[in-house]
Amino acid sequence: MKILHTGDWHLGRQFYGQSLEADQDAVLDQVLGAVRTHSPDVLVIAGDIFDRASPPATAVRQFNNFIRTVHADCDTSIVLIAGNHDSGDRIASYASLADPKRLLIRGPLSPEERPLILEDEHGPVAFSGLPFGNEFSARECYGDSSISCPADVVAAQVACARTYVPGNARWVIAAHVFVANATPSESERSLQVGGIETVPPGVFDGAHYVALGHLHRQQSAGGEHIRYSGSPLAFGFDEAGSAKSLTMVDLAHDGSVTLQQLPINPPRAVRVLKGELEELLDKGGREPSEDFIKLVLTDKKLLIDPMGRIREHYPNALALTYERDESAEPILLRGSSQAKLDDPIAVVGEFLSQVRGEDGTDDEMALVGSALRQLNNVEERA
Repeated sequence: MKILHTGDWHLGRQFYGQSLEADQDAVLDQVLGAVRTHSPDVLVIAGDIFDRASPPATAVRQFNNFIRTVHADCDTSIVLIAGNHDSGDRIASYASLADPKRLLIRGPLSPEERPLILEDEHGPVAFSGLPFGNEFSARECYGDSSISCPADVVAAQVACARTYVPGNARWVIAAHVFVANATPSESERSLQVGGIETVPPGVFDGAHYVALGHLHRQQSAGGEHIRYSGSPLAFGFDEAGSAKSLTMVDLAHDGSVTLQQLPINPPRAVRVLKGELEELLDKGGREPSEDFIKLVLTDKKLLIDPMGRIREHYPNALALTYERDESAEPILLRGSSQAKLDDPIAVVGEFLSQVRGEDGTDDEMALVGSALRQLNNVEERA
């Protein structure tokens, strides 16, 4: 059985204040193209469809158009779960219109985690959708006051789902969790305030493939059959250069899986450019780009309006830092001042040394001395 795994679309999200609507349209077209080209039996969307519980109308239309097209034009079944950014009730509202023989849509937690069961030439495959839920809703749902962390929540979900899986079926789980030892990004929201938010991969024992959502980097998590597809777009500059993809899973008759990454090519990449401003301006003049850009300037001196100048070639330059600021230790940690306050030139020289990591030049110190003498002359005349 062929399974196409994706998630963490975050429809309605912005990138440093810039709309991503066009970018998300483009990647949804690529997901739809993969469905049409590879004809998977099932499309798994592992949560965080929207970026917030009350998404903008444009994001809702994007999602509705996508689901409507897949359902009308393709034979692919859909498994869809709510993530921590979604409203479980909103996601559940789609289930009332869904074909229960072809779609599994899971919003809030439920004490009955019944799977979608599909057949191939080797027999049944059970798909369990385990939406995100916090420990408080899980205690109420499962009647267990001992549930106190995400690992307990997922363990209760898996135990409940397991009871509905036929003994002769291969088992696929979709879940929205942070598996221990996986690599996060700066753009993910914590699943728990305080305490341990990760879950051990062993909680999924018995499943032949686990389609995970929440972390935005594509990666395996405790085994090749436990995997994050990653988000189709980068949402932070720490993901600059990271490959984006969908995961195609071929589930064999014995439950083993073969994985293939189908590349996603966002219309605007996320990049970090490092160098002196003049070098970057020269490169931008030769190779202008609409990509999202962070600048790390290696210039030793502060520059006048570097962002305005660079945006002539990189209109989506959104962040700027100086290399010395990123690597410098806080000034307060460099020891007490050695200069006497009655020697202002020495004080200025020491300040320059601490801030820049090098002494002032002869010309700079001469300029400081000249300015101080002029100031003294003004005071004496007054």
